[in-house]
Amino acid sequence: MLTKPQALKAGDTIGIIAPASPPNQENLHRSFHFLEELGLKAKVGKHVYDQYGYLAGKDEDRLADLHMMFEDQEVKAVICAGGGYGTGRIASQIDYELIKQNPKIFWGYSDITFLHTAIRQQAGLITFHGPMLASDMGKEDVDPLSKEFFKQLFKPTTIQYSEEIAPLETLIEGRASGEITGGNLTLIASTIGTPFEIETRGKLLLLEDINEEPRSIDRMLNQLHMAGKLYDAAGLIFGDFNNCIPERELSLSLDEVIEHYTFLANKPAIKGFKIGHCFPHISIPLGTKAEIDTATKQLTIESGIR
Repeated sequence: MLTKPQALKAGDTIGIIAPASPPNQENLHRSFHFLEELGLKAKVGKHVYDQYGYLAGKDEDRLADLHMMFEDQEVKAVICAGGGYGTGRIASQIDYELIKQNPKIFWGYSDITFLHTAIRQQAGLITFHGPMLASDMGKEDVDPLSKEFFKQLFKPTTIQYSEEIAPLETLIEGRASGEITGGNLTLIASTIGTPFEIETRGKLLLLEDINEEPRSIDRMLNQLHMAGKLYDAAGLIFGDFNNCIPERELSLSLDEVIEHYTFLANKPAIKGFKIGHCFPHISIPLGTKAEIDTATKQLTIESGIR
Protein backbone atom coordinates (compact mmCIF):
# COMPACT_ATOMS: atom_id res chain seq x y z
CA MET A 1 0.00 0.00 0.00
CA LEU A 2 1.25 3.47 -0.87
CA THR A 3 1.95 6.05 1.83
CA LYS A 4 -0.09 9.23 2.03
CA PRO A 5 1.95 12.24 3.17
CA GLN A 6 0.88 14.34 6.14
CA ALA A 7 -1.45 17.30 5.53
CA LEU A 8 -0.06 20.81 5.73
CA LYS A 9 -1.03 23.43 8.29
CA ALA A 10 -0.56 27.18 8.46
CA GLY A 11 3.04 28.13 9.24
CA ASP A 12 4.58 25.04 7.61
CA THR A 13 7.72 25.36 5.51
CA ILE A 14 7.78 24.41 1.83
CA GLY A 15 11.01 23.28 0.19
CA ILE A 16 11.49 24.58 -3.35
CA ILE A 17 13.68 22.71 -5.83
CA ALA A 18 14.41 22.91 -9.56
CA PRO A 19 15.16 19.31 -10.62
CA ALA A 20 14.84 19.99 -14.35
CA SER A 21 15.41 23.25 -16.29
CA PRO A 22 16.23 26.73 -14.90
CA PRO A 23 13.04 28.43 -13.64
CA ASN A 24 12.06 31.98 -14.50
CA GLN A 25 13.47 33.81 -11.49
CA GLU A 26 11.04 36.73 -11.60
CA ASN A 27 8.07 34.38 -11.66
CA LEU A 28 9.57 32.27 -8.90
CA HIS A 29 9.94 35.28 -6.61
CA ARG A 30 6.38 36.35 -7.41
CA SER A 31 5.11 32.87 -6.48
CA PHE A 32 6.33 33.34 -2.91
CA HIS A 33 3.37 35.70 -2.40
CA PHE A 34 1.05 32.84 -3.35
CA LEU A 35 2.67 30.63 -0.71
CA GLU A 36 2.24 33.42 1.82
CA GLU A 37 -1.46 33.60 0.93
CA LEU A 38 -1.68 29.93 1.85
CA GLY A 39 0.05 30.67 5.17
CA LEU A 40 3.22 28.85 4.18
CA LYS A 41 6.92 29.69 4.42
CA ALA A 42 9.40 29.10 1.60
CA LYS A 43 12.82 27.47 1.82
CA VAL A 44 14.73 27.62 -1.46
CA GLY A 45 17.18 24.90 -2.43
CA LYS A 46 20.85 25.87 -2.68
CA HIS A 47 20.99 25.24 -6.42
CA VAL A 48 17.58 26.52 -7.59
CA TYR A 49 19.22 29.51 -9.32
CA ASP A 50 22.01 27.49 -10.96
CA GLN A 51 22.20 27.18 -14.73
CA TYR A 52 24.03 24.51 -16.68
CA GLY A 53 22.87 24.77 -20.28
CA TYR A 54 19.23 23.65 -20.37
CA LEU A 55 19.54 22.26 -16.83
CA ALA A 56 19.07 24.01 -13.50
CA GLY A 57 22.57 23.06 -12.40
CA LYS A 58 24.59 19.88 -12.69
CA ASP A 59 22.98 16.54 -11.95
CA GLU A 60 24.69 16.12 -8.58
CA ASP A 61 23.55 19.56 -7.44
CA ARG A 62 19.91 19.14 -8.45
CA LEU A 63 19.99 15.73 -6.79
CA ALA A 64 21.49 17.22 -3.62
CA ASP A 65 18.64 19.74 -3.35
CA LEU A 66 16.03 16.99 -3.68
CA HIS A 67 17.73 14.87 -1.01
CA MET A 68 18.20 17.84 1.29
CA MET A 69 14.52 18.78 1.20
CA PHE A 70 13.33 15.27 1.99
CA GLU A 71 15.88 14.95 4.79
CA ASP A 72 15.15 18.38 6.31
CA GLN A 73 12.63 17.85 9.12
CA GLU A 74 11.55 21.49 8.96
CA VAL A 75 10.32 21.02 5.39
CA LYS A 76 6.81 19.57 5.20
CA ALA A 77 6.36 19.57 1.40
CA VAL A 78 8.60 19.72 -1.67
CA ILE A 79 7.28 21.79 -4.57
CA CYS A 80 9.08 22.06 -7.90
CA ALA A 81 9.78 25.51 -9.33
CA GLY A 82 9.31 24.30 -12.91
CA GLY A 83 9.80 21.54 -15.43
CA GLY A 84 11.51 21.52 -18.81
CA TYR A 85 14.03 18.69 -18.98
CA GLY A 86 16.39 16.86 -16.67
CA THR A 87 14.63 14.71 -14.05
CA GLY A 88 15.27 11.47 -15.92
CA ARG A 89 19.01 12.17 -15.62
CA ILE A 90 18.93 11.95 -11.81
CA ALA A 91 16.30 9.22 -11.28
CA SER A 92 18.79 6.36 -11.01
CA GLN A 93 20.83 8.25 -8.38
CA ILE A 94 17.99 9.13 -6.01
CA ASP A 95 18.03 7.64 -2.51
CA TYR A 96 14.51 6.22 -2.52
CA GLU A 97 14.95 4.78 0.97
CA LEU A 98 15.53 8.32 2.24
CA ILE A 99 12.21 9.39 0.66
CA LYS A 100 10.46 6.30 2.04
CA GLN A 101 11.67 7.11 5.55
CA ASN A 102 10.71 10.79 5.22
CA PRO A 103 7.37 10.81 3.38
CA LYS A 104 6.12 14.28 2.56
CA ILE A 105 4.14 16.07 -0.13
CA PHE A 106 5.93 16.17 -3.50
CA TRP A 107 4.36 18.41 -6.15
CA GLY A 108 4.93 19.18 -9.85
CA TYR A 109 4.09 18.08 -13.40
CA SER A 110 5.46 17.98 -16.96
CA ASP A 111 9.09 16.77 -16.76
CA ILE A 112 8.45 16.03 -13.08
CA THR A 113 6.33 13.08 -14.31
CA PHE A 114 9.50 10.98 -14.37
CA LEU A 115 10.02 11.66 -10.66
CA HIS A 116 6.36 11.00 -9.86
CA THR A 117 6.63 7.57 -11.47
CA ALA A 118 10.00 6.74 -9.93
CA ILE A 119 9.11 7.92 -6.41
CA ARG A 120 5.75 6.16 -6.40
CA GLN A 121 7.12 2.87 -7.66
CA GLN A 122 10.44 2.90 -5.78
CA ALA A 123 9.50 4.63 -2.51
CA GLY A 124 5.78 3.88 -2.30
CA LEU A 125 4.80 7.53 -1.85
CA ILE A 126 1.68 9.23 -3.19
CA THR A 127 2.68 12.44 -5.01
CA PHE A 128 0.80 15.38 -6.56
CA HIS A 129 0.45 16.37 -10.21
CA GLY A 130 -0.17 20.10 -10.23
CA PRO A 131 0.90 23.59 -11.35
CA MET A 132 4.37 24.68 -10.27
CA LEU A 133 5.69 27.88 -8.76
CA ALA A 134 7.72 29.69 -11.44
CA SER A 135 6.05 28.15 -14.49
CA ASP A 136 2.48 28.65 -13.29
CA MET A 137 1.72 30.22 -9.91
CA GLY A 138 4.21 33.07 -10.30
CA LYS A 139 2.66 34.41 -13.47
CA GLU A 140 0.79 37.70 -13.29
CA ASP A 141 -2.59 36.24 -14.21
CA VAL A 142 -3.22 32.96 -12.36
CA ASP A 143 -6.53 31.17 -12.73
CA PRO A 144 -8.45 31.14 -9.41
CA LEU A 145 -9.37 27.46 -9.83
CA SER A 146 -5.69 26.52 -10.11
CA LYS A 147 -5.16 28.23 -6.76
CA GLU A 148 -8.23 26.66 -5.21
CA PHE A 149 -7.01 23.09 -5.72
CA PHE A 150 -3.91 23.68 -3.57
CA LYS A 151 -6.28 23.57 -0.59
CA GLN A 152 -6.42 19.76 -0.92
CA LEU A 153 -3.01 19.76 0.81
CA PHE A 154 -4.48 21.09 4.06
CA LYS A 155 -7.47 18.81 4.55
CA PRO A 156 -8.26 15.35 3.14
CA THR A 157 -10.54 16.07 0.21
CA THR A 158 -12.14 13.78 -2.36
CA ILE A 159 -11.83 15.36 -5.81
CA GLN A 160 -14.96 15.27 -7.94
CA TYR A 161 -14.11 16.38 -11.46
CA SER A 162 -17.17 16.89 -13.68
CA GLU A 163 -18.22 19.00 -16.66
CA GLU A 164 -18.75 21.92 -14.28
CA ILE A 165 -15.03 22.60 -14.85
CA ALA A 166 -14.82 21.99 -18.62
CA PRO A 167 -16.58 19.96 -21.33
CA LEU A 168 -15.65 16.27 -21.42
CA GLU A 169 -16.00 13.73 -24.21
CA THR A 170 -16.55 10.00 -23.80
CA LEU A 171 -14.39 7.91 -26.13
CA ILE A 172 -15.21 4.43 -24.81
CA GLU A 173 -18.21 3.99 -22.55
CA GLY A 174 -18.00 2.29 -19.20
CA ARG A 175 -16.94 2.58 -15.62
CA ALA A 176 -13.45 1.82 -14.34
CA SER A 177 -11.60 2.19 -11.07
CA GLY A 178 -8.07 1.74 -9.82
CA GLU A 179 -5.01 3.61 -8.67
CA ILE A 180 -4.46 6.73 -10.76
CA THR A 181 -1.08 7.00 -12.48
CA GLY A 182 0.56 8.81 -15.38
CA GLY A 183 1.18 12.43 -16.31
CA ASN A 184 3.14 13.78 -19.27
CA LEU A 185 3.07 11.39 -22.24
CA THR A 186 6.62 12.22 -23.40
CA LEU A 187 8.07 11.39 -19.99
CA ILE A 188 5.95 8.27 -19.55
CA ALA A 189 7.14 6.94 -22.91
CA SER A 190 10.73 7.62 -21.87
CA THR A 191 10.41 5.24 -18.91
CA ILE A 192 9.77 2.23 -21.15
CA GLY A 193 12.64 -0.24 -20.95
CA THR A 194 14.15 1.39 -17.86
CA PRO A 195 14.03 0.33 -14.19
CA PHE A 196 11.36 3.04 -13.79
CA GLU A 197 8.99 1.75 -16.48
CA ILE A 198 5.49 2.85 -15.60
CA GLU A 199 3.18 0.20 -14.17
CA THR A 200 -0.37 0.48 -15.54
CA ARG A 201 -2.00 -2.89 -14.87
CA GLY A 202 -5.41 -2.34 -13.31
CA LYS A 203 -4.81 1.42 -13.02
CA LEU A 204 -6.36 4.56 -14.47
CA LEU A 205 -3.80 6.09 -16.82
CA LEU A 206 -3.68 9.88 -17.15
CA LEU A 207 -1.98 11.34 -20.25
CA GLU A 208 -1.25 14.97 -21.23
CA ASP A 209 1.36 16.84 -23.28
CA ILE A 210 2.35 20.11 -24.93
CA ASN A 211 3.91 21.30 -28.22
CA GLU A 212 3.98 17.85 -29.84
CA GLU A 213 2.71 17.26 -33.37
CA PRO A 214 0.06 14.54 -33.83
CA ARG A 215 2.67 12.26 -35.41
CA SER A 216 4.81 12.57 -32.26
CA ILE A 217 1.80 11.80 -30.06
CA ASP A 218 1.14 8.85 -32.40
CA ARG A 219 4.69 7.57 -31.98
CA MET A 220 4.54 7.71 -28.17
CA LEU A 221 1.05 6.24 -27.88
CA ASN A 222 2.14 3.46 -30.23
CA GLN A 223 5.09 2.77 -27.95
CA LEU A 224 2.77 2.51 -24.95
CA HIS A 225 0.40 0.36 -27.00
CA MET A 226 3.13 -2.07 -28.10
CA ALA A 227 4.45 -2.24 -24.53
CA GLY A 228 0.97 -3.26 -23.36
CA LYS A 229 0.55 -0.19 -21.17
CA LEU A 230 -2.74 0.97 -22.71
CA TYR A 231 -4.36 -2.46 -22.74
CA ASP A 232 -3.20 -3.20 -19.17
CA ALA A 233 -4.84 -0.04 -17.85
CA ALA A 234 -8.33 -0.24 -16.35
CA GLY A 235 -9.27 3.06 -17.98
CA LEU A 236 -7.81 6.07 -19.82
CA ILE A 237 -7.97 9.73 -18.81
CA PHE A 238 -6.85 12.29 -21.39
CA GLY A 239 -5.84 15.66 -20.01
CA ASP A 240 -4.92 18.76 -21.97
CA PHE A 241 -2.78 18.46 -25.12
CA ASN A 242 -1.77 22.09 -25.46
CA ASN A 243 -0.67 23.24 -28.92
CA CYS A 244 -0.40 19.69 -30.23
CA ILE A 245 -1.22 20.70 -33.78
CA PRO A 246 0.21 19.66 -37.17
CA GLU A 247 3.07 21.67 -38.62
CA ARG A 248 2.75 20.03 -42.04
CA GLU A 249 -0.06 19.84 -44.55
CA LEU A 250 -0.38 16.05 -44.53
CA SER A 251 -1.29 14.98 -41.02
CA LEU A 252 -3.81 13.16 -38.92
CA SER A 253 -5.56 15.29 -36.34
CA LEU A 254 -4.79 14.92 -32.64
CA ASP A 255 -8.31 13.56 -32.09
CA GLU A 256 -7.82 10.90 -34.77
CA VAL A 257 -4.58 9.76 -33.15
CA ILE A 258 -6.00 9.60 -29.64
CA GLU A 259 -9.15 7.82 -30.80
CA HIS A 260 -7.14 5.22 -32.76
CA TYR A 261 -5.16 4.04 -29.73
CA THR A 262 -8.10 4.36 -27.35
CA PHE A 263 -10.18 2.03 -29.52
CA LEU A 264 -7.27 -0.43 -29.70
CA ALA A 265 -7.10 -0.49 -25.91
CA ASN A 266 -10.92 -0.70 -25.68
CA LYS A 267 -11.08 0.47 -22.08
CA PRO A 268 -13.39 3.13 -20.61
CA ALA A 269 -11.95 6.49 -21.67
CA ILE A 270 -12.76 10.18 -21.32
CA LYS A 271 -10.91 13.16 -22.77
CA GLY A 272 -10.94 16.89 -22.13
CA PHE A 273 -9.76 17.15 -18.53
CA LYS A 274 -8.09 20.44 -17.61
CA ILE A 275 -5.07 18.64 -16.25
CA GLY A 276 -1.70 19.57 -17.72
CA HIS A 277 -0.25 22.61 -19.48
CA CYS A 278 -3.48 24.58 -19.34
CA PHE A 279 -5.56 27.15 -17.47
CA PRO A 280 -7.12 26.28 -15.19
CA HIS A 281 -4.80 23.43 -14.25
CA ILE A 282 -6.59 21.07 -11.88
CA SER A 283 -4.16 19.39 -9.50
CA ILE A 284 -4.64 15.77 -8.46
CA PRO A 285 -2.84 13.16 -6.35
CA LEU A 286 -1.15 10.26 -8.15
CA GLY A 287 -1.29 6.84 -6.54
CA THR A 288 -4.67 7.08 -4.81
CA LYS A 289 -7.83 5.20 -5.72
CA ALA A 290 -9.92 6.79 -8.47
CA GLU A 291 -12.90 6.05 -10.68
CA ILE A 292 -14.19 7.25 -14.04
CA ASP A 293 -17.81 6.92 -15.04
CA THR A 294 -18.71 7.82 -18.61
CA ALA A 295 -22.45 7.82 -17.81
CA THR A 296 -22.01 10.83 -15.53
CA LYS A 297 -18.78 12.05 -17.19
CA GLN A 298 -17.07 12.23 -13.84
CA LEU A 299 -13.66 11.48 -12.39
CA THR A 300 -13.56 10.82 -8.64
CA ILE A 301 -10.19 10.74 -6.85
CA GLU A 302 -9.52 9.84 -3.24
CA SER A 303 -7.56 12.31 -1.11
CA GLY A 304 -3.78 12.11 -1.37
CA ILE A 305 -3.03 13.20 2.21
CA ARG A 306 -3.73 11.96 5.70
